[in-house]
Parts: sequence; structure tokens; C-alpha cells
Amino acid sequence: MITYRAMLDVPRELAQYLSRLLHIERRRRGTRKNSRALTCFRQAVLGLRWFRQNVEVTALARDHGISRATGYRYLDEVIEVLANQAPDLHEALQKAKADGLAYVVLDGKIFSTDRCDEKTTSVKGKQVDLWYSGKAHEHGGNIQAVMEPDGFPLWVADVEPGSVHDLTVAREHVLGALYWAASQLELPTLSDGGYEGAGIGVHTPLKQPAGDQVLDVDNRTYNALLRGLRCLGERGFALLTGRWRTLHHITASPRKIGDIVKAALVLTHFEHGRLT
Repeated sequence: MITYRAMLDVPRELAQYLSRLLHIERRRRGTRKNSRALTCFRQAVLGLRWFRQNVEVTALARDHGISRATGYRYLDEVIEVLANQAPDLHEALQKAKADGLAYVVLDGKIFSTDRCDEKTTSVKGKQVDLWYSGKAHEHGGNIQAVMEPDGFPLWVADVEPGSVHDLTVAREHVLGALYWAASQLELPTLSDGGYEGAGIGVHTPLKQPAGDQVLDVDNRTYNALLRGLRCLGERGFALLTGRWRTLHHITASPRKIGDIVKAALVLTHFEHGRLT
């Protein structure tokens, strides 16, 4: 057995913030003092290692001197307390308006996961894998997000299976609030062609006409301006996945993907000074 020293490249203040959340959760549950295998701070470090380095839970548990089952339980607690701090959509939109943003960007992403043998019936009446995304050509969960114009993620939705279309997921989780923002806050939303028909206040590119027809010059200009404004906003998911490596491929239950991404969002907000 070889031992070595290592450094986790996250701010100590972030571990202390997560430690406080875990302490509050233990008090809520009535956990007796000194009855846990790890302190709140050491549990926070375990969780941050999983998010930042995507370390296998078995190895995490061994490094911290706890059993594999306890490691999974402690990690679930970390995900839960962080996800509970995720911003509410209406509050996020109100803050965006108060901060002087001219618009927000709506985007979706399939977060890769292990194969899940759960079937559903397609629109053509065939049995298909519920979590398989034809768009991404892999199994995963569909997450919708609202970004600032520069791409900083403001809010993420609960997960839906990868086989569900972006527009369908958006209608379920986000479009109602975006309509409200457009009408009450004068805060429009920009999105890509996959959201065509989303509704008033959600602006999408105009499609090329069928056949040999071409778009009018005004419509082509509109599309160019829309894409130019939207492109930076779509880097939000890259900001999350680039920082928190566990989002590259999630081996937990696909139903947990939403909470895991929300937890990563909270960690990102703290690191960028959005939380204290």
C-alpha cells in the first residue's frame, strides 16, 4: 500500500460552506454529537472530491476510512443539501432583470449516464429505451437551463429521460415562467431552432423555406443577430461540466441527475460569489 499527499483545487471557503449545510441537516435529523464516522468538514471534502475529480465512491470511502455503503449514504446527503439550495426559477428571473440583463438564454443538454433498462412507447408505437437520446446517440437525462447572456447558468430544471424532446421538457418545467418574464418583466428569452413554436417571448431562428426558396434578407439578418447574441449564452453547460467532472458521465441512478446538476450549479454560484 502506497500513501501520498494530495491537494483538492477548490476554495476552503466552499468546503466550509458545505460543512455548515451538512451541520444544519444533521441537527434537523436529530443526529447525536460524535455519532458519525466523519465530521461535517470531512464529509464535505468527500463530496467535493466526487464532484471535482469524479473519484469512484469505493475509493473515496477507502480514503476516508469508511465503508462503501456509508460512502454512498454520505454522498447522497451532500447532493441533497446542495440541491436544496438551488435557486427558484422566478426568483432567478427577477434577479436577472434587477441586474439589468436584456435577455436570458434557454438551452438543453443530455447528461450521459449508464444504460438503464426502462422502456417506453414512442410516437410511432414502438418500444424504445426511455433514457436513450436519439439526439445525443447515448443514454442520458435531459436537463434544461436558463443562462445569462454571457453564459453563466442561472437555473437548471429537474431531469427528464433522454428520449423526451427539448421542447416537451421546456413546456413542462420552464416555459410558463419565461412567458411570465416576457410579459411582466420585459425579459425575453433567446433559444435555438429546437424550441420553434415555444411561444411568445421565446425567440428562435427562422427556418429555411423548402425547395429552392431562400429567406428574405431581413429574416437572414434576424437569424444572424439572434445567433450572435445567443452563442455566448450557450456556454453555461460547458462551465458546469468543465469544472465538475462528475457531470461528464453520471453512474448514479438517472433519476438523480437533476439533483446532481443542481448541486453543481450551487457549487458554481458559490465559487463565483453568488452565494455566501
